[in-house]
Amino acid sequence: MGYDFPQEEMDELTKRGVELDGVEIVKDKKSFFWSGKYHMDMNTRDTLVTDLNVLEDFNPIVPDTYQGAEFLMLGNLMPKLQLSVINQLKHRPKLIVMDTMNFWMDIAMDDLKEVLKNVDVLLVNDAEARQLSGELSLVKAAKKIMEMGPGFLIIKKGEHGALLFHEKQVFFAPALPLEEVFDPTGAGDTFAGGFIGHLAKTKDISFDNMKTAIIVGSAMASFCVEKFGPERLKEITKTDIDARIAEFVELVNFDIDLV
Repeated sequence: MGYDFPQEEMDELTKRGVELDGVEIVKDKKSFFWSGKYHMDMNTRDTLVTDLNVLEDFNPIVPDTYQGAEFLMLGNLMPKLQLSVINQLKHRPKLIVMDTMNFWMDIAMDDLKEVLKNVDVLLVNDAEARQLSGELSLVKAAKKIMEMGPGFLIIKKGEHGALLFHEKQVFFAPALPLEEVFDPTGAGDTFAGGFIGHLAKTKDISFDNMKTAIIVGSAMASFCVEKFGPERLKEITKTDIDARIAEFVELVNFDIDLV
């Protein structure tokens, strides 16, 4: 974090039981900054500014208290930094999940492909999957990307849900139809948090449980877009989350009689 990161946000995380051993505050630099312009459909966006700031020369040091972690979520950072974190762990986690974006594909594709050899799950959106694979068809793209290393691939499609690929298995999770999307920024990170959070809680990394994890992630992301930044996520309770997950289940739950 830079000197400009609000202390009240750190306090909020501490209050919720988040361990901050690995947080480093650089007192003479600003935090990472991104801004973009969303199109009318809120699914596509144009990046206007990407200021790496503290991340430009960031060298993550994994605290001793993090050694032995069963689950590792690699946030959307420079691929070299993601690989550095993996290499610092004395024991390979049970599951390594990686998020990335088109920005790194544009400037660090070789490094990105090196990290892909070392992860189990990759999270990307549909445009990124096409860019990474060079394939227009998402099915072909998924096959090519999994050949790069990840055993599981999640392709996020905004308001159109998400796809989970593993070997020859495919699962589609719908997005909850929302009357109004206020701000989609951070929805992908929120999805990733809900996804890895469910897997870490249940300690089950089977394909079937990953399907449930995608629903949990989608439910959390649906809250994120309802207000600016993390505001809506600060308001919700476990009861709200359970009710939202039930709405997702109802979306795909139906009876059919074949004649």
